[in-house]
Amino acid sequence: MNSIITAAILEHAQAEYPKEACGLIVLKKKDGVYMPCRNISEDPAMFVIHPEDYLAAEKQGQITTIVHSHPDADAAPSEADRVACEASGLPWCIVGITNAAPPTWHTFAPAGYKAPLIGRSFVHGILDCYTLIQDWYFEEIGAHLPHFPRAVEWWKKGGNLYLDHFGDAGFVEAEGPLQRGDVILMQVLSDVPNHAAVYLGDDLMLHHLQNRLSAREPYGGYWKKHTAKVVRYAP
Repeated sequence: MNSIITAAILEHAQAEYPKEACGLIVLKKKDGVYMPCRNISEDPAMFVIHPEDYLAAEKQGQITTIVHSHPDADAAPSEADRVACEASGLPWCIVGITNAAPPTWHTFAPAGYKAPLIGRSFVHGILDCYTLIQDWYFEEIGAHLPHFPRAVEWWKKGGNLYLDHFGDAGFVEAEGPLQRGDVILMQVLSDVPNHAAVYLGDDLMLHHLQNRLSAREPYGGYWKKHTAKVVRYAP
């Protein structure tokens, strides 16, 4: 990055503060330019680039870097940043903005990072209960479960994603005793299943609740009481 690009990124990050700013560095002919984008995330601590802005950038040239800011924090990538960088397949640049110190910068690229199954932080749509199921199935049997777009608190907005899509992901309703790998669909303060866990056997499950780290826990009591359905992978 040259001084013109870094100045443009910093100006955008300061203008969007305290919300996360996001944008793209695009190679146009021989020169790189910074293109500010709209952040449409419902979570102020996250960013989602508006699809129209991403498409507009692609029409301008080759996207070389994804950029975003960390308001009131340094530029060190979070666990979710590292996971999302891998998914994007592109280098990332982060600028940390605070009132008490000069901005900090961090650039990094996909390098094969994988979040641990146990102890990962929760970020909706990036590291959540469904992402944990996807990662468990890939690590255990090499299965690639499909991605389903999901708005924050979709279950409060008329969504019923687990029941609508478990068949699309290769699952059927389970019959008989629980088996390792069965997915337990639960209702947590919801009228529809909005939480899921992988059954590990021996009355243990692996799951990821909002505002908690992913964990292995006994399956019983509260969780059995709030179980709506159990589905089994049968591609």
